Amino acid sequence: MAKIYNRKGRRQLEKLVALLPGVQDSLDEARFEVAARAEALLLQHRQEGHASIDVEDGDVDKYVVLDDERGKQAALSIEYGRAESVVVRKRKDGSTYLDVMPASDGLFILARAANLPKKRKGKVHLD
Repeated sequence: MAKIYNRKGRRQLEKLVALLPGVQDSLDEARFEVAARAEALLLQHRQEGHASIDVEDGDVDKYVVLDDERGKQAALSIEYGRAESVVVRKRKDGSTYLDVMPASDGLFILARAANLPKKRKGKVHLD
């Protein structure tokens, strides 16, 4: 039976194993599958076409990202939804009006693509 000595420390050992070529190849395959499913789900709901699915590499991990930097920067709202909000806007003539943004349910694109449970972000209370 082989013995494993903890000479590098637990974190260093985990990183060493995670960086093995076979492990990284498996992560690449899993990321590709999740990204493909996410892109298909996003295409079903695309309205203006600003949001996109991107993939990124971390030091060890692989990421699938819902990106909306080119549009309204609404990736969080696309994923988790949003509550109704009211914004006061000014017209060119100086008068003001209320612009109501209706509530919308989250699409959970990334959560569904990765087969994760759908969880709405908790409310933040500033007391």
